[in-house]
Amino acid sequence: MKREVARFDFKAFGQAIKAARKTKGISRNQLADTLNIAPRYIASIENSGQHPSLQIFFELIQRYHI
Repeated sequence: MKREVARFDFKAFGQAIKAARKTKGISRNQLADTLNIAPRYIASIENSGQHPSLQIFFELIQRYHI
């Protein structure tokens, strides 16, 4: 018997991060540098709704009050 696993759609989260980042005038490269991650990773979170790691998720929530 398969157990159903609830999944969260991160597309809305990614769009909120992108909007907050742009409002503050911060580029993807600047954000990636402060978080020590690749700018492509930020792009994937913002555009594709990729699930961020727990640490990155927490840092983005704190940084942009989402």
